[in-house]
Amino acid sequence: MNGYRGIVVFGIVRPCTHRLSEGLKTEWMAHLCGLCLALRADHGQFARVVTNYDGLIVSVLTEAQAERSDGRRRTAGPCPLRSMRTAPVARGEGARLAAAVSLVLASAKVRDHVADRDGLLKRRPVAAAARRVAAGWDRAGARTGAELGFDTAVLVDAVDRQTGIESLAGPGTPLLAVTEPTETATAAAFAHTAVLAGKPQNAAALAEAGRLFGRLAHLLDAVEDREADAASGAWNPLTATGTPLTEARRLCDDALHGVRLAMRDAEFTDAALAHVLLVHELRRSVDRAFGSTACSHQPGGAPSGAFGPPPGNPYAPAGPPGPPLPPEPPRNRRGLIAGCLVWAGLACTCQMCCAGTFNDPWTGQEREGLCHKNDCCDWCEGCGEGCNCCNNCCSCCEGCDCGCDC
Repeated sequence: MNGYRGIVVFGIVRPCTHRLSEGLKTEWMAHLCGLCLALRADHGQFARVVTNYDGLIVSVLTEAQAERSDGRRRTAGPCPLRSMRTAPVARGEGARLAAAVSLVLASAKVRDHVADRDGLLKRRPVAAAARRVAAGWDRAGARTGAELGFDTAVLVDAVDRQTGIESLAGPGTPLLAVTEPTETATAAAFAHTAVLAGKPQNAAALAEAGRLFGRLAHLLDAVEDREADAASGAWNPLTATGTPLTEARRLCDDALHGVRLAMRDAEFTDAALAHVLLVHELRRSVDRAFGSTACSHQPGGAPSGAFGPPPGNPYAPAGPPGPPLPPEPPRNRRGLIAGCLVWAGLACTCQMCCAGTFNDPWTGQEREGLCHKNDCCDWCEGCGEGCNCCNNCCSCCEGCDCGCDC
């Protein structure tokens, strides 16, 4: 493999909507939609494909430091991903910086796939087209970055150095030597939010938070991909350096602690959403990657809402043996093609994400909408009090007024 993709990994912070209060949920969606629309406004419709969860943190941090103003939101028109509803969305330099960073790092990811000859990219015409797209994103990101006073060359340099570092890494190589380019790239992006917000005194603290966030992004991606990489023969930093999972977990826990301390050192106007994402949700991302947390709403911790028939005998009674129960009558099942057509209809009308419940395209079973999934925990680790996850889980953590130790 020609390069590990840890430097361009986005999506490690995926908050469950049940863990956000209505206010924070609206703010989070405003930044996500703001990033998407900033990409469209500056770079065209196709650029919206690089919209990602972690990229919006740049927008969140910028707004968290800036003074409140009436122009920080605008009302966006109906969108299929919002069930054709209007919504307030973030606007301004924070969203544009997030767009520039997302474009440059997505470009690096495309080039890495081309170099690895993944899938259709084995074919020369497809690879050539992908290179042109990546080059266009590089130029677009650099142009927007320059308008904002941010030199995206630091991101490109970090990506270029990653390959060389990996080619020299082997058993005994410090794992942090491999994550350094990722740390440098995210540190630069986080620090520039202080410049855009007019709080240059925050730059050092946010650079440290960004450096450790980049470390976590790289490590968590390596942990999650370790088994798949071993099966396919792909390069993985944990395997290449001989780093055990216990050491990777220790590094992640140290990084979490460092992010908390760095956030304390920065001066914010409104830190509620930034704190939830970079303290509480980041900690859950680590737990999720190492398999130390699971949803406890279902019996035995089984996940809910998955598509397709459940594993094993769907009619077997749960729990200890008891009196025989009559089997549940079989549901009407659709074939593959009919189910796919229904799935497409549900996806295009956003029922799978925005509806509270919908019927499985193949089995007809009632499923929970993706944006309403109960994937939070029964114990609020932020405020240390038991909370009912089905009813606005962990809203007590908003602003950390409950005395949580973070």
